[in-house]
Amino acid sequence: MTMNTRNETDRLLALRKLNLLDSAPTEAFDRITRMAARVFGLPIAAVSLTDSDRQWFKSRVGVAHASIPRIKAPCASVADSGAMLVIDDLHEDAFFRDSHLAHSGVRFYAGAPLTTSDGFNLGAICVLGLEPRTISATERDALTDLAAMVMAQIELQHTLGRVDPLSGMPNRKQFIEDYADLQMDRPHGEQRVAVLVNMANQEQLNNAARVMGASYFDNLMNEAIISYRAVMGDEHKVYQLAATQFITIAPPGAGDGAYRARLAHWLGSRAEWSTSRFVTTPAIGIAPFQLGRTDCLDVLRIAQNAMQDAHQTGQLIGTYSSAQDDAYRRRFTLLNAFDAALGDTSQLRLVYQPRIDLVSGACIGAEALLRWRHPELGDVPPGEFIPVVEQTSMVRAATSWVLREAVRQLAAWHGAGLQLQMSVNVSAANLLEADFVSTVTTLLNQHRMAPGWLELEVTESAIMENQGTALATLAALDQAGVRLAIDDFGTGYSSLSYLQSMPAHVVKIDQSFVRNMAGGERNRTLVNTMISLSHELGFRVVAEGIETDDVRQLLHDQGCDEGQGYLFARPLAPDELFAWCARAQASAAASEATPRAPWKPICAAPAPGMRTAT
Repeated sequence: MTMNTRNETDRLLALRKLNLLDSAPTEAFDRITRMAARVFGLPIAAVSLTDSDRQWFKSRVGVAHASIPRIKAPCASVADSGAMLVIDDLHEDAFFRDSHLAHSGVRFYAGAPLTTSDGFNLGAICVLGLEPRTISATERDALTDLAAMVMAQIELQHTLGRVDPLSGMPNRKQFIEDYADLQMDRPHGEQRVAVLVNMANQEQLNNAARVMGASYFDNLMNEAIISYRAVMGDEHKVYQLAATQFITIAPPGAGDGAYRARLAHWLGSRAEWSTSRFVTTPAIGIAPFQLGRTDCLDVLRIAQNAMQDAHQTGQLIGTYSSAQDDAYRRRFTLLNAFDAALGDTSQLRLVYQPRIDLVSGACIGAEALLRWRHPELGDVPPGEFIPVVEQTSMVRAATSWVLREAVRQLAAWHGAGLQLQMSVNVSAANLLEADFVSTVTTLLNQHRMAPGWLELEVTESAIMENQGTALATLAALDQAGVRLAIDDFGTGYSSLSYLQSMPAHVVKIDQSFVRNMAGGERNRTLVNTMISLSHELGFRVVAEGIETDDVRQLLHDQGCDEGQGYLFARPLAPDELFAWCARAQASAAASEATPRAPWKPICAAPAPGMRTAT
């Protein structure tokens, strides 16, 4: 049976936090175990906890030893699956016939999982017999009830785990239990509303902790909860979820509009009850749900999502949106799937968009663009998955994959006589890697490519994110001979001071400016200013997003050096780009009395002083 390593680690952590393993026998558990043996009329019963390598018996009847090996133990299978397991005859079961229990003479086994409110399976309550037998539906229900009794006893022994030790407020565990009771007491499908209040965002938490200490949060929460009950009503049971978060469930009939107005009134009266209103920004998440149709953990999740949306949009109150939630879920799915895609040669690929010299019309380079075809989701738009990946540590692995594939393709083209320069996008995280420069130069050396054939594109925001380290990395790349380009120019900081110090060779004007050039003189003037400024600072200028010949002509007249866009070609597969270049070269040769070499790159060979990678 396979096991999720991360889930198993969390499960073992939850088990050890209960402090049950190797603890002394207690009558409370033994009473339940004896009841199990009597109900089934069997000689053996146990409360079995699944440790990393053993089944340890918190309580046992008819068993002399305190534990058995976990391997091939039926209770371990119950813990792994979280489902009841019944084996009519262990000797006839292909998997368990050579287990420890079968060798000890046990023939019959039935076990129900011991599951915490957080969903962790601790082990099983089990009954065993020395003869084969079956189990009835009534007995199944009885075993399930006995398992619930064991878990209730475990929870009872850890009542302090249901109360926040500092505030004395009921906590998340108590919320989960009360939610279960609510579902049994109220009509199935009843519409209710959960309200999650967060009194400070993470940055405010960090700043306050450094200056004021932890007691600051206690005072903050106390005054918030007292005022909340005063405004919203004493019928609201408040549960503390975190240092500055609490949640409550509104009474039946609390409509979203009227209830939202009351919440807004409470926040609006902060001046009357809050001593921290100038240094904290509260946000509220409203989560509508239906009893019996929405899981408790889902209610907590969607309430958190609504609260986070309120923080991110600058609103005080956010209401759960199923559409937004679907988007978050898809992002999370893509993030998990992308890691697997990096190791699957069938999913990721590069396409290449030509870069055209606007004076000669020659193709002098290509930009490598990452594409992803998920086996189930199909083609995932780069605008959807790349921003998600860039926010995680996977961006380094992604850039590494793109660089390896792009340089390999660059060498293949050069070997076939197509001498183009290759442009590759890199992120802010890459510029912070201590070995990034050596990784790039080593890769170029492996394929015997001069550094000048590779151009790395970085955005203004990536440079400014950690300016000192980023500029040092770029300077080292420049020293190694790698060309550098400022991508999406005009959309970031556009600071003249950093442009003067930036060791770049190319400025790429963002397509949002280029596409608007035909819209009026003001837009054309703006692009013309960018081109003139860049030229005066010694940069070569590339315009992105050229889609019409009118815009191409305007850029040519303004002195723009290069362009790329759908007017020339969409991103192409490697063989398609090679064929496209061949057709363009043949067409150019046929139209000129004296054929020229349209594929002459910026650096057809290492220029004087240009170093090979070291």
